[in-house]
Amino acid sequence: MAAVEEEETYEEYVPVRKRRMMEAQKILQRKGRGVVSATTDPNENGKTEAKPSLLVKASQLKKDAPEVSATEQMVRQELEMLERVSERKNLMSVRELAKGISYTEPMKTSWKPPSHIRNLTEKESDEIRKQWHILVEGDEIPAPIKNFKDMRFPDPILKKLKAKGITRPTPIQVQGLPVILSGRDMIGIAFTGSGKTLVFVLPLIMLALQEESRMGLGPGQGPLGLVVCPSRELARQTFDVVEEFTAVLREKGHPELRSMLCIGGIDMRSQLEVVKRGVHIVVATPGRLKDMLAKKKMTLDLCKYLTLDEADRLIDLGFEEDIREVFDHFKAQRQTLLFSATMPKKIQNFAKSALVKPVIVNVGRAGAANLDVIQEVEYVKAEAKIVYLLECLQKTPPPVLIFCENKADVDDIHEYLLLKGVEAVAIHGGKDQEEREFAIASFKAGKKDVLVATDVASKGLDFPDIQHVINYDMPAEIENYVHRIGRTGRCGKTGIATSFINKNQSETILLDLKHLLKEAKQRIPPVLATLDDPMEEAEELAKASGVSGCAYCGGLGHRISECPKLEHQKSQAIAGTRRDYFGSGGYGGEI
Repeated sequence: MAAVEEEETYEEYVPVRKRRMMEAQKILQRKGRGVVSATTDPNENGKTEAKPSLLVKASQLKKDAPEVSATEQMVRQELEMLERVSERKNLMSVRELAKGISYTEPMKTSWKPPSHIRNLTEKESDEIRKQWHILVEGDEIPAPIKNFKDMRFPDPILKKLKAKGITRPTPIQVQGLPVILSGRDMIGIAFTGSGKTLVFVLPLIMLALQEESRMGLGPGQGPLGLVVCPSRELARQTFDVVEEFTAVLREKGHPELRSMLCIGGIDMRSQLEVVKRGVHIVVATPGRLKDMLAKKKMTLDLCKYLTLDEADRLIDLGFEEDIREVFDHFKAQRQTLLFSATMPKKIQNFAKSALVKPVIVNVGRAGAANLDVIQEVEYVKAEAKIVYLLECLQKTPPPVLIFCENKADVDDIHEYLLLKGVEAVAIHGGKDQEEREFAIASFKAGKKDVLVATDVASKGLDFPDIQHVINYDMPAEIENYVHRIGRTGRCGKTGIATSFINKNQSETILLDLKHLLKEAKQRIPPVLATLDDPMEEAEELAKASGVSGCAYCGGLGHRISECPKLEHQKSQAIAGTRRDYFGSGGYGGEI
């Protein structure tokens, strides 16, 4: 009897794990969350089995995933880096973004090429482009035109071109002019000295002529077209080209077209006089333009045409916000054109946000050096550079252009050359506007033999007779080197560029230079040839990504992960300062 009672009171032993699970289920039931255990699964026998942990699942997934090669992994990392640096706000006006205004169709113009051009098949057009080494991207691209007459410019303009010795269009003009005349937005990329200025100036004059003939501008109205340049010198040069062509039209009985130069360093009252009469064309630098628009001295209500010359420099140099503010003043759709010699993909992708169905016209690789320039690189110790400079000046007859990174070096070299009896002038951002204009004018007129300058003279300035450019310092970025040496070898002429290098230069810029020389089939000096070249090992990576060199700055001697420009911009963002366009000091006011 005692044994039976003992059996009835016997409780089966429950393992600790099961007891804990039962307790957890009771708690879940009390909270109304059901009884299914998160960590166990009942099997077909009703017994519970522990689920695999997340760590086990993750390692299983890794095993099952296809293997990614080191090259593929690096390509992905580079794409992520490029996306991160491109994640900036669109180049659009705040008003348009706020109101959700977007334009889907390009501007319409009344211009039409002759019927034999209109009847060209796509295959025939491609043959012409291939013959002229023109690369194009975009939809419904207008056919290229091989002579100015078929572009239907008025006789005075054709005669003026002939008088300037321009008898046939350059490759960028062959394709760029028909694109712009037909009203399309465009990104134009061509080496320096290839005639980009005429590509946007001539259609702008045609637009202004058409509008003036149709309705005429009243007092205080205008402009109809706007050209924005990164430096005062480039703005003045572009303005002079506009004036040249509008003057010949006026002489031959066409309506008067008024143009205005809107730059800092000039009395604003003289600029306002032109606005009061009604202005057709404005060539400006961002600072003064923004100032005049903010003070309501001028409006862009009628403006239908906008060109950003050296567009990548404008955006790179911190003028991005200024340009976005200028965009805010447009009241309707405009035809937008961006031009430069060096425009890497990151700028192209960013700039496309401002354009409607853009056509990209590319003559040669963006950032490639002009093949008409013989590039010579010489190893010169820092203390011997200024003495060796005199020897270099003997290579060619004047005029000669000397580039330095720092304003102080410009002043030192200028003083040294004057002491040695050399007729020299100098420009940099620290000099006032009058000094800068005198230096440029006297150098262009042939009164002075040598111009010493910082990078203010490297972007777009046209000195047609220069046979020799000397880089006293190598610039910090290879893009600046391309712009500098492009001051010679212009309009089909040949020129020489001599660059001094020494141990003060970073290995990255020297590798970029080595690859640029290799691409242009130039002699590579032993000091560059002996450098350890990581890009030789990165050939597989270039094939996989489709990008040779850096996708950010266009340098051929490094990948985006080692880009000095990107590093510089990161440190700048941390410091909260803007880089000096003229070299390495502060801005010193508007450019």
